[in-house]
Amino acid sequence: MKYNVAVRELCEFVAKRGDLDLRFTPAPSAQEGMAGHQTVTLRRGARYLTEITLAGEFGPLQVRGRADGYDPGQNQIDEIKTYRGRLERMPENHRHLHWAQARIYGWLLCKTMELTSLTVALVYYHVTTGRETILREEHTATSLKAFFDECCGTFLAWAEQEIAHQTTRKAALTTLAFPHADFRPGQRDLAETVYKAAHTGRALLAQAPTGIGKTMGTLFPLLKAVATDKLDRVFCLAAKTSGRALIQESLTKLRRSAPDLPLRSLEMVARDKTCEHPDKSCHGESCPLAKGFYDRLPAARAAALTRLHMDQATIRHVALDHQICPYYLSQEMARWADVVSGDYNYYFDSNALLFSLTQMRDWRVGVLTDEAHNLIERARAMYTGEMAQSTLKALGKNPPAPLKKSLKKLAHAWTDIVATQTVPYLVYTRLPDRLVMALMSVVADFSEVLAEEPDSLSPDLLNFYFDAVHLTRLAETFGPHSWFEVTLSGEGRYADSVLRIRNIVPAPHLQPRFETAQTAVLFSATLNPFGFYIDTLGMPATTAQSDISSPFHPDQLNVQVVTDVSTRFNDRGASIAPIADLIARQFADAPGNYLAFFSSFDYLQQVEQALRQRHPHLTLWPQQRQMSEPARNEFLARFTESSAGVGLAVLGGAFAEGIDLPGSRLIGAFVATLGLPQVNPVNEEMRQRMDDIFGTGYDYTYLYPGLQKVVQAAGRVIRTLEDRGTLYLIDDRFAQPRVRQLLPDWWQLQYMACRTSRPIIPDQASPPTSR
Repeated sequence: MKYNVAVRELCEFVAKRGDLDLRFTPAPSAQEGMAGHQTVTLRRGARYLTEITLAGEFGPLQVRGRADGYDPGQNQIDEIKTYRGRLERMPENHRHLHWAQARIYGWLLCKTMELTSLTVALVYYHVTTGRETILREEHTATSLKAFFDECCGTFLAWAEQEIAHQTTRKAALTTLAFPHADFRPGQRDLAETVYKAAHTGRALLAQAPTGIGKTMGTLFPLLKAVATDKLDRVFCLAAKTSGRALIQESLTKLRRSAPDLPLRSLEMVARDKTCEHPDKSCHGESCPLAKGFYDRLPAARAAALTRLHMDQATIRHVALDHQICPYYLSQEMARWADVVSGDYNYYFDSNALLFSLTQMRDWRVGVLTDEAHNLIERARAMYTGEMAQSTLKALGKNPPAPLKKSLKKLAHAWTDIVATQTVPYLVYTRLPDRLVMALMSVVADFSEVLAEEPDSLSPDLLNFYFDAVHLTRLAETFGPHSWFEVTLSGEGRYADSVLRIRNIVPAPHLQPRFETAQTAVLFSATLNPFGFYIDTLGMPATTAQSDISSPFHPDQLNVQVVTDVSTRFNDRGASIAPIADLIARQFADAPGNYLAFFSSFDYLQQVEQALRQRHPHLTLWPQQRQMSEPARNEFLARFTESSAGVGLAVLGGAFAEGIDLPGSRLIGAFVATLGLPQVNPVNEEMRQRMDDIFGTGYDYTYLYPGLQKVVQAAGRVIRTLEDRGTLYLIDDRFAQPRVRQLLPDWWQLQYMACRTSRPIIPDQASPPTSR
């Protein structure tokens, strides 16, 4: 079995030494890097060879890569590196790595062209000044081969271990049995659909009801696809901590069912949750876990792999045993794990590590995206950038001298924009050219300062720089999927404004990520209609669609549509007492645990007050604003098998999805809203833009996102085939045909008048009314 390794990967593995040093030094952008390479090669003349594909072998290793350039006249191979700032500030371990790459390419070129000697050169090109600095070494083919053999020999033991792991992994996954006695109803259909998607190389949208075991039903078939060599890696992504916990739970069940399973799984956690020394900077002069990081990494890496199940606690334990940073150990282990779990941003963000590794290493990956209805809003946030004028004013009072001119230029461009604005919120169809040029100047000046003195800027200035970089990158891809907006607030000395490039259709940004994956499986209980997600997320035209039938029976959930109450904003005052009485009446008829969902905290608090006044005997558990994770856990802990009370929560919040309260822990829910997003200038602008792009402005902006939240919240009631419960949908609009068709097929709707508790037949339901 051959093992392919890129020159860069080989050198990073064997040649990185010394400290972890993450003092921010702006590297040239991709465009600047390409332009720098092109400038250097054009200076060399017509005979100069560029982008030379090279390959060589060492036992089972197949080493491949592309050399930057070769000058036949001087018999010199060039490794070209672009940089900013002062070259002498470049860390020695970076230079060591660059020489390793140059020498490896040197031997591969000698072998290919049958050269007996060669000049090996590092060409450093300053992207601002255009100045070249050339460092040269003279080598014989024999000395270069010796270096190549030494590097490959060091890597070979690891490669042979990897080959052995892949062989045993394939055998074990081939015989791996489903970890339960049988599939749950609907779970087998889901698993088969996912397996077919992996084998045909298609993306998949899978709508599957809550409670059938979606996580195991999607993970298991992708592991089977790894066994048949259709996939190299599986990435399991979730939007929330609860989703990531389900992934870990599923992996634990697999290991219990097959104790000898040689499956490496890695849990990736955000840096701020794993940093051992948050008061220190990420370099060897400040943090003891960064000092000598790369010297101790090989032993830590080997130790981590012996654990197989590399969750957050395991990674931390191994890292501290070897006195290195846990977060950056986990970043390293992402290269060697079979299954990686983490947040959406690890694959879908603009700087996503897993997406970058997939491209660099040419992996065939299966991307599982749990609770995928959340991906639209999360992706919009990833590709939206903003900046506040108050921040610019504060930073502009006493900035470092090299930044004064560009910050002043930005301030003038900003003032010109807001000076003529007479409304609080204004959307522009195109970016102001002067502002974009000013932002580019700010980024360039900040980059030069940071390149010269990485530690010279305060955290506020550094954060401002990052915001400016993000905005300039978004400006490069500006189009119909985004808009530029200005928001004004306050008056006089308290006046402020915020500039924002807002993404509303993530499709252009996410499309390359779907195309790169062998298969991307997006699954949720609420993906109706599929076209909405395909359009807005940029999924391929060949995306498969699967709507898994619910295993639940209509008798399990008593669904009552209340048709004589309106929860529209202007009608809420009149709805409070009837809703409070309905909750109390249901609780009296069937005491137990309930959740009542409302469109806002204000609405929730108004109903809470009415309940306490009109029905003081009821036990209420209201959700609070900005609850911490321990507070959320305490809220859910009140729902026990023997408790009885009513939880009041906000639709779309922490308790409206991703929580599991089976059996008598939850026997009913009230949804007093359609969940429609608030009518405001942003959403109205979005409605218009969605209409322009897709012809479905109202549905894409209001109706589909709203009903998705309703169904998610209602899904908290029935979690297993044994559960029974009651659901009240409180609003006359639930009787409208276009709303009914977005509700689960297995629900059997009954219609009633809240004020009289009088059941009514569907044709007596309130007629459709405007929103």
